Amino acid sequence: MKAIITDAGFASRYLPITKTIPKAMIPIGAKPVMQLCVEECAEAGIDEIIIVATPNTKSKEIYDDYFHNPSENVKALLDKQGKSERFEPVEKVLQFPKITVIEQDASLPYGNGSPIVSAKDFVKDDEAFVVLYSDDLILGTSDVKTLIEEYKAHPGAKAVIAAQEMPEEVWNKYGMIALKDNGTLSHIVEKPKTPDLSPSNLTSYGRYLLTPEVFEYLIPTNTGLDGELWTVDAITKLAEQGDVIVARSKGKWITTGDPKNYFLAHLEYVLSHTDYADDVREMVYNRFKED
Repeated sequence: MKAIITDAGFASRYLPITKTIPKAMIPIGAKPVMQLCVEECAEAGIDEIIIVATPNTKSKEIYDDYFHNPSENVKALLDKQGKSERFEPVEKVLQFPKITVIEQDASLPYGNGSPIVSAKDFVKDDEAFVVLYSDDLILGTSDVKTLIEEYKAHPGAKAVIAAQEMPEEVWNKYGMIALKDNGTLSHIVEKPKTPDLSPSNLTSYGRYLLTPEVFEYLIPTNTGLDGELWTVDAITKLAEQGDVIVARSKGKWITTGDPKNYFLAHLEYVLSHTDYADDVREMVYNRFKED
């Protein structure tokens, strides 16, 4: 199994920092967002990962350096200082499954489907492959593992998409899932303006298992809303031809798509995955007590 992880936008909401580094290199705890996505793939047994970076930037160079540079000078210095254990996180990064970094094809239209098309030659002959949007993080488990388990249980499926129940007040921000009578995907309603226009409380986000058939519909001429090439449009076409399984996440989906949600995601991660969580709780508590 292979996975495509996309980070091919310019992240204008994060300027000025993203004029220098890719958005998915912004840290959550002591790890960049991209590493958490890679770890999710590794946990699921993925053996090859293709990272799709923004074209005409230093993004590819930065990702290649992060995941492939052995940093021998850093290791030598830490060994000399008697701090060899501090290099262990780097060694873990260097032991990840095979990672290939490519740039998105700059000739493709804007849209979240274009990074997938850019990686087509790496996955087109596979039975199925996984796609992760690096904006989306999963805490508590691996959605990639859940997608693979569902595909094994439904080997004839055209695709498997992850879903999570969300409260009504945020339905207008996401793609809301409509189900067929058999519980598989019918279609996705993008950002319904009012709650009554949402077909369910299930939200679709950036975790998909796709079959190569998706490339029949994910083509530059099939642009949709706002002239963009949308992955969900191609998935909807697959749902017209057969079953697209909707897999409920066993973890917690959080998004880092904008600075506010990034901060909330970072806080959520710190409170549940670090040894200094109690210090953060105490600081926040004391601050509110002062107010």
